[in-house]
Amino acid sequence: MRDAVIVAAVRTPIGRGKQGGALDGVHPVDLMAHSLRAVVEQAGIDPALIDEVIGGVVSQVGEQATNVTRRASLAAGFPESVPASTIDRQCSASQQALRFAAHAVIAGDCDVVVATGVESVSRIPMGTSLLDVDNLTGSAFLERYPQGVPWQGISAELITARWGFGRGQLDEYALESHRRAAEATKRGGFDAELTPPINGLARDETIRFDASAAGLAALSPSFYNEAIAQRFPEIAWHITAGNASQLGDGSAAVLVTTSEHAKRLGLTPLARIRSHIAVGDDPFLMLTAVVPATEKVLKQTGLTLDDIDLIEINEAYASVVLAWARETGADLDRVNVHGGAISLGHPLGASGVRLTATLVHALHERGGRYGLQTMCESGGQANAMILEAL
Repeated sequence: MRDAVIVAAVRTPIGRGKQGGALDGVHPVDLMAHSLRAVVEQAGIDPALIDEVIGGVVSQVGEQATNVTRRASLAAGFPESVPASTIDRQCSASQQALRFAAHAVIAGDCDVVVATGVESVSRIPMGTSLLDVDNLTGSAFLERYPQGVPWQGISAELITARWGFGRGQLDEYALESHRRAAEATKRGGFDAELTPPINGLARDETIRFDASAAGLAALSPSFYNEAIAQRFPEIAWHITAGNASQLGDGSAAVLVTTSEHAKRLGLTPLARIRSHIAVGDDPFLMLTAVVPATEKVLKQTGLTLDDIDLIEINEAYASVVLAWARETGADLDRVNVHGGAISLGHPLGASGVRLTATLVHALHERGGRYGLQTMCESGGQANAMILEAL
């Protein structure tokens, strides 16, 4: 039976996702192309051998519209014969691209596939694709969910309230994310996954090396709304810019093939994809699907959390990670050991593969065998994947 292995995994340094950020002058096509060139170089493969490129992007509008992955593949110098497609699964867009890549090589449709992702939030702000949209859901959706679905920041506040987390717990988690990311940066822990510098940026611009508990405590709530406060009096308004993910600019890419094909090409696999699943959950709480996703992917492989050496879960909000850890019993000492989206940034469509690049290389650095990756998604869904280091 064919398998799916990762032979290269890279990501750009992440720039602040706002005007003045280090990558705000880089077109999304060039940003993705940078990772595509780097992943081919890391693998040591002729791009003519690539059967397909699958990319994830969230805001598919403007410069990121009309299949940006195809333009980026051509910009990277890939042959015109290599097809490319772009998908949107919100924050898990590129993790889903990786899932599709694994499916393609396991099924025998392809031998070599690149999964990639990009987001330039500084150039295409989050929410741009919703401008001038008066009715996003239609009537049948509202018949099923007459209460509507809140903005995910409100969902994060509801999770915070329902799991009983205080502001101090969220800020403490955020501070640790920055500490871990800063420590990894200083000792070169990201060197194996980072592409060459782009637009002069050689390391993540988002990490607060001087982060402090006092500084985090001074931040105001990000999502306070009087009408929402009246509707949900249990919300204490603990979510701030400090304990939520930072929006970022960046791209990432992984190259997937089979063990047999890698051997024929003289490539050395870094990890095998043992399982990769997706689940749906409550669209109102929206961000809790990481819990059933984790349970399902473990059940599918016959593993338990005790077997997992390292875990990467997207730090959309500190409350999401803490609620997931409480429900699953995960040991936070093994979770996001190099920091996460709170400190490194969240380049939306690129974050799924960014997590994969970090997980693959961290497993090798630390001598681990199994790694788990999961991400919540807008709309109440999540992806989860288990890798085995090789």
